[in-house]
Amino acid sequence: MSNFSYGSPSPKSFNAYPRGGDFDLESGATLKRIRKSKSSQIYIVRMLKSVGNRIHHYYKLHPVIVLFIFLSIGVTLLMILSVYESHYRMANYYGKLSVDSEAFPFAKLQNLVMVAGHSVYVSSSCEKVEKEDSWVLESYQKHPGQAATFISHIKEGVEIAAMDDAALLLFSGGETRKNAGPRSEAQSYWAVAESKGWFGNKENVRSRALTEEHARDSFENLLFSICRFRELTGKYPQNITFILIVVGDERGGRPRSWIISCAVLVLLEYSGANTVQCFLAIHVWESKLDFLGIIGRLASVVSYDFKERRFANLHRSAINFPKSRFFYAGTPASMTSKEAALKGEALVRAQFQDDPFGCQGSLYRKKLGRDPFHRSIPYPNGCPEIAGLFRYCRTDPYPGFLPWTK
Repeated sequence: MSNFSYGSPSPKSFNAYPRGGDFDLESGATLKRIRKSKSSQIYIVRMLKSVGNRIHHYYKLHPVIVLFIFLSIGVTLLMILSVYESHYRMANYYGKLSVDSEAFPFAKLQNLVMVAGHSVYVSSSCEKVEKEDSWVLESYQKHPGQAATFISHIKEGVEIAAMDDAALLLFSGGETRKNAGPRSEAQSYWAVAESKGWFGNKENVRSRALTEEHARDSFENLLFSICRFRELTGKYPQNITFILIVVGDERGGRPRSWIISCAVLVLLEYSGANTVQCFLAIHVWESKLDFLGIIGRLASVVSYDFKERRFANLHRSAINFPKSRFFYAGTPASMTSKEAALKGEALVRAQFQDDPFGCQGSLYRKKLGRDPFHRSIPYPNGCPEIAGLFRYCRTDPYPGFLPWTK
């Protein structure tokens, strides 16, 4: 008989197998049962469905707003990818530059001196370069002394390049005059320099003086010359000397002016230090002293003095070139054409303020008129890193990555 009465507490049950897991009969060990969590994939699918339903709901209520939001997101992503790709490409380019530099004919040159062309020389004799009828002139250029200003530009560029053994001299200007035939402004300037014996600097400058023969306006003079520099040297000009020039007036047709030039030489990556030196030079034309002051590495633009604001402010800003690394060397216009030149320059400058890249309206039509022989522009084949700059056509500065802003 059982000793337990009815209704009394039951004895503790005997567990044949342990609870809380599976029991291995062979080893006698308890295997813990792993509780399966919710599948992450199912959770993601549910979340996406929920988001999709919400978007569908909002799309029914406000279809235009939803489309605008998606379009904005897409444009933002494209811009981010474009900037990333540009940075990645530039990083690879500069990493390979030291290895591939021997492939470029002027790899050792570091600085750019650009002389902007203004006309085409058509005389068969090199002895008539100072005569106006030897050049194809526009109506606004037909003034006594105009040809002499072209010679001044050429001489100034040669002398600046002569003071820097690391400078590449480029004469820039395309085949802009139909009456001149297929002759470029750049070739005309080079030929004049050759006829003048490079103003006493033939051995030093001639071998590193070349041409850029496609520019049709002042902005292209600058942009195309930078691309041509990259094409010839394998790099972009980085070390630039900034020169502040203050010019006095002219009395009795004879210059009585002095120029104070403060050359700020910034030694960047090549020296590993940021050393700034300032040199003071006084140029007295009356005593026929040579022009002092351009010392060290530089990238220069040579044109008329009244075009300085156009080049140094508008064109430079459009391509985001640092102001402290840009030098403009201006020569005076002839006295007979100065008043008309200033009025014309004010008009052109206003046009470039509205259209910094010269790709619309009157500036674009003028550019087409300066291409009578329909020459194909080879750029940016020689400078792929700034290809976006050649396609850009807006009023604000170019927003993409540029080598000289790194």
